[in-house]
Amino acid sequence: MRLTNIPQLYRNVNRWTEILSVLSRYGLADWIQRFQFDFAKGFLKDRDGEVLAKYTREARVRMALEDLGPTFIKLGQILSTRPDIVGVDQAEELKKLQANVPADPPEQVRKLIEEELGQPIDQLFSTFEDKALASASIGQVHLARLFTGEKVVVKVQHHGIEKKVSEDLDILSGLAALAENVPEFRDYHPKATVAEFQRALRRELDFGREERNILQFEAAFEHNDTVQIPKVYPDLCTPRVLTMEYIDGIKLNEQERLVAEGIDLSEVARRGAELYMHMIFDTGFYHADPHPGNLVLLPGDVIGLLDFGMIGRIDDRLREDIEDLLMGITGRDAELLTSTIIRIGSTPPDLDERALRRDANDYVSDFANQQLEGLNFADAVNEMFKIVRNYRIQLPPQVVMLLKTMMMLDGTGRMLNPQFSLSELLHKHRRRIMMKRFSPSRRLRKLWRMYNELERLAEVMPRRISEILELVRVGKFDIHLDHRRLEPSVNRMVMGIMTAALFIGSSQMLSSDVPPLLFKEESWLQMKDISIPGAVGLVISFAIGFRLVMAINRSGKLDRE
Repeated sequence: MRLTNIPQLYRNVNRWTEILSVLSRYGLADWIQRFQFDFAKGFLKDRDGEVLAKYTREARVRMALEDLGPTFIKLGQILSTRPDIVGVDQAEELKKLQANVPADPPEQVRKLIEEELGQPIDQLFSTFEDKALASASIGQVHLARLFTGEKVVVKVQHHGIEKKVSEDLDILSGLAALAENVPEFRDYHPKATVAEFQRALRRELDFGREERNILQFEAAFEHNDTVQIPKVYPDLCTPRVLTMEYIDGIKLNEQERLVAEGIDLSEVARRGAELYMHMIFDTGFYHADPHPGNLVLLPGDVIGLLDFGMIGRIDDRLREDIEDLLMGITGRDAELLTSTIIRIGSTPPDLDERALRRDANDYVSDFANQQLEGLNFADAVNEMFKIVRNYRIQLPPQVVMLLKTMMMLDGTGRMLNPQFSLSELLHKHRRRIMMKRFSPSRRLRKLWRMYNELERLAEVMPRRISEILELVRVGKFDIHLDHRRLEPSVNRMVMGIMTAALFIGSSQMLSSDVPPLLFKEESWLQMKDISIPGAVGLVISFAIGFRLVMAINRSGKLDRE
């Protein structure tokens, strides 16, 4: 640990203590269940008095995150979108996380709005409801009305949330650094996962980014009468306050109301999916949280989108990778699926490509006999995530976010219409997707990008070659070799040499009767004048030698080629 981190550690010592106590309690419960110590199972309980050991390991991870507060709940919600890292079962469990954060007092909310917008609240809104419409981990939402008569919602950050999140992110960075040294956590890529989480959470803390997202969607769908994007009011927005139009409609999770209004749910599911196909494959950015509560139906079968905190963006190169991945899944093309995963994923050095291709063929065969309209897209993607995680492949965050968005879209569609199939819709769009990929405009953009890259390479290459030749001429050209996994072997070799030296030295001490001596008189087994330092050294050398043999044997390299 760096010395500069000591003041920060001291400042957060209370929070560190709280976090470590929660983690140790849930970790101990996991240990008790693993070893089946029935007498100890009743000792550890959750906040509601339930015995922890009766829950699954995945449930205990979720409960620990809930106990640790909003930042860790957000971490769990983000990890629920990364089944390639935490596994499908854990990701499904983390989807249950809900941030039940109590709303701030009205006077605190009013004070923050007035500080941010620079005017008394009575001069900003004709009416403002003190009771929060909803409260989440980052902020809460209040209904209000402008002097011009428009009904709006005002999203306000919780008091002190930035400071608390900053402390928790510092602590998470420390925990991730520790977890990198624990073999059980290494496959979860703690540092990379926490870095991705920090980036996502800091973006979510900036309401100005959500404002810009809404404005971008407004411009993209300005002439589309089938979609409504809430209007934002820039004069009433800051990084901590966001004011936007209130969209009054029926949320898609209110099925009884939709049926009572005589709405064709299958048509709503189809049109919603078509809208997302357009966003993903045409506009290059999409609403990444198609939860039924974030989609509302307005008069005239207009679909309204809510909550623009999570937005996915894809460029031409990433779009082609995603298209290949989706075509591999829905088209049951094992070769395309495998090559795409290897190309876009972060693969371990010891990846067994032959075994991966074999598992991909088995995966495709499992879905080959199913009719496309009956193929559950979410199940198919989850099975793919299991294969990816088994081979310790980490997919790019943008790819995982898109796949999870489509899985959520598939679930919302099936909730409205049990016969809905996103796989069938993707298959119908396959021809359009491929035609768009080979369209002249897209080919020209790709050629232009390649030309720019080649031009930069042509500019840089002569200078780099000249620099290398100059280093060779003056004798300063060095080649740095990185010996991977060499440290354990070197450590064992050094320990073996030291053990042999200790054994030889101790044997000489024994043979030379180096004092102090034991058994000066002839005793049991006719032992006499035994050197105590020699005997102790001999025992220690045997113990270390035995430990070395066991360590080598555990690594599987003792008697194998």
